[in-house]
Amino acid sequence: MQEAAGALLEMTGLVERITFRNERNGYTVLELSAGGALLTVVGTMPLAEPGGQIHVWGHWTEHPSFGRQFAAETYALIQPKTAQAILQYLSSGAVKGIGRATARRLVEAFGEETLSVLEKEPERLSQIPGISREKALRISEAYSRKAGIREAMLALSSFGITSQEAMRVYEAFGASAADRVRADPYCLCREGLSFSFQRADAIAASMERPADDAARVRAGLLYVLRHNLENGHTCLPEQKLLAVAAQMLGVEKARAEEEGKALLQAGELKRCEIRGRAFCYLPRFYNAEVFSASRLQMMLDFPCQPISGAEQALQAREKAQGVTYAPEQREAILAALLNGMVILTGGPGTGKTTTLDAILHILEQKGEKVLLAAPTGRAAKRMSELTGQEAKTLHRLLQAEWDANDEPAFARNEHHPLECDALVIDELSMVDALLFEAVLRALPMGCRLILVGDRDQLPSVGAGSVLGDLIASGMLPVVELKHVFRQSRQSRIVTNAHRIIAGEMPVLNDTKGDFFFLQRSEPQDIAQTILDLCEKRLPKSYGFSPMTDIQVLAPGRKGELGTLELNRKLQSRLNPPQKDKPSCKIGGRVFRVGDKVMQTKNDYTLSWEKADGTMGEGVYNGDIGVLEEIDRAAGLLLVNLDGKHVTYGPEEAEELELAYAMTVHKSQGSEFPAVVMPMYPGPRPLYYRNLFYTAVTRARRLLVLVGTQKTVHLMVENGSRAQRYTGLAAFLTGEVVTDGEA
Repeated sequence: MQEAAGALLEMTGLVERITFRNERNGYTVLELSAGGALLTVVGTMPLAEPGGQIHVWGHWTEHPSFGRQFAAETYALIQPKTAQAILQYLSSGAVKGIGRATARRLVEAFGEETLSVLEKEPERLSQIPGISREKALRISEAYSRKAGIREAMLALSSFGITSQEAMRVYEAFGASAADRVRADPYCLCREGLSFSFQRADAIAASMERPADDAARVRAGLLYVLRHNLENGHTCLPEQKLLAVAAQMLGVEKARAEEEGKALLQAGELKRCEIRGRAFCYLPRFYNAEVFSASRLQMMLDFPCQPISGAEQALQAREKAQGVTYAPEQREAILAALLNGMVILTGGPGTGKTTTLDAILHILEQKGEKVLLAAPTGRAAKRMSELTGQEAKTLHRLLQAEWDANDEPAFARNEHHPLECDALVIDELSMVDALLFEAVLRALPMGCRLILVGDRDQLPSVGAGSVLGDLIASGMLPVVELKHVFRQSRQSRIVTNAHRIIAGEMPVLNDTKGDFFFLQRSEPQDIAQTILDLCEKRLPKSYGFSPMTDIQVLAPGRKGELGTLELNRKLQSRLNPPQKDKPSCKIGGRVFRVGDKVMQTKNDYTLSWEKADGTMGEGVYNGDIGVLEEIDRAAGLLLVNLDGKHVTYGPEEAEELELAYAMTVHKSQGSEFPAVVMPMYPGPRPLYYRNLFYTAVTRARRLLVLVGTQKTVHLMVENGSRAQRYTGLAAFLTGEVVTDGEA
């Protein structure tokens, strides 16, 4: 072993055993025989096989659970040269179609030329008894693919591309991957490869490509649009796009405009005028909003058949339930029964659930098949609890499948629509533009569509402003429930939520209700009070479980009162280390059996199994559960995510974090028996009215604010909402002119 450039170590050895491999991304744990010792090597090594020699570059690490490991940043296969080495390599099953017996016959026939014959003269393989010409070609193709990957990864490594990244590039471009990168480094910025523009730009700079290179300017324009998807924008004003891209690239705005026209002509950019102002889109999002608007317009033009006897059915429901629905509730119920499409919106305590319950009862009484769905698992579960009927996540309802880039593709679409007469979607504020398009594509003709959401909640994490745009368009029937019912007025959580969204200060001095404010001035005192509330005070006074009933919500992740630090402190109080309680360290975070954990990104390939034997794939951003087991030897974690048992490998576990505290954004679509929230000044963009309102409405039975009244004032008074550039409302109203020039 020797020191390499960039402080990397390098070593060569024989692969003895593959301990673990993720076939999807090539992450591998193997045992390497090197220098008379057996070493554990981890990293992306998709082509390493038992019996083969490899050269690895990396560094030593000390895993707290799995001991000393060599973390390979990149590697290279060493072609076996002797007949014995070739036999050992082929006998390992490294090449599809070659087992131990076939490997021996091949080496006996061709000796040290075996690999050359496999690659260049596959027809000679058919000379061996038992190998037909067709099988010979299949074996050669399998070997050549491995050889192609090996050569491509070696060539790509010269650009500073790691083995894991090279695998993605090879999957996208095949054997010509290295040539594609040489010709246009910015091809690495395409969707699915996950290279930042800055990374591709650095590779291009190493090739001494000019700053105003056409490929660079085009990639820069697309990068600005893609980057702003993360801010919720489905499009950007043309002049803003050109100015930002030109500044970022260090080129004249006219140059950006010139390449923008080229992107339009190539179909990689879409442009339209909305109310006289030019906007630019990525095609995928332009098509989504255009389709959604046209499908909704078709539903307005050709509505489904009204339910006969709707008024009488409503009166019968009132009599059976012993209630009289408020005028706006009656309006919503009849709109769903007669018009076939309605948006039902309103804050807490305004009777959305009661209204929806009446709609569902009458539809089913009339023989209609109704499906219920929500954007997240927790929102769907809550919907099921409130209605007493099964509700699915939208991804499950649409039968999501996953492509090579882990992007959803839905089995339910216009060619294979849902089988229902009515579809009800709750928490519509969380649905982004692409998911809404997918729902509408799967909607059968003549199907009722009932959309439920709170327009004052935080918008979707993904790009788009579906609920806001639909309401703003004025094209769809909208019923807003405003009346807070008497029983709900007894809850300070409900009444204060309505005060907050109206820009009024909540009542903070009520000591007998369900909404409490504890004055604390210093961050350390606020943190200490939150710890005491979760560990002792709330469990003692209300019987709440610190693990399942109490949820700490914070505006942000960073700082003394952010979720990262609060989670560390809450873990030490609620699940302290014990000798008989296994723990491990992943990504700088300590996890312990019994910890409350959360999935932080959508992972559509993770498998799960329920206690009743039901199996499936896919866990989602915001899913919460408990860490039940840690298998140190195998490097595996078993997590119970709300009844779904998921096994995480070392790499997948990077997607987990502690969930004793979470951000308000992560809590969307969920309700908790008790919510505790720190109130201490922080970055203004995180301290605004709608975020405060969303946090308050997550509490079902108890809300405790801990901090300063000044912070409460600040959040209530900050009524600003981040503007999202979207076009759905304009497409619905026809205020759009499509133009082919940028």
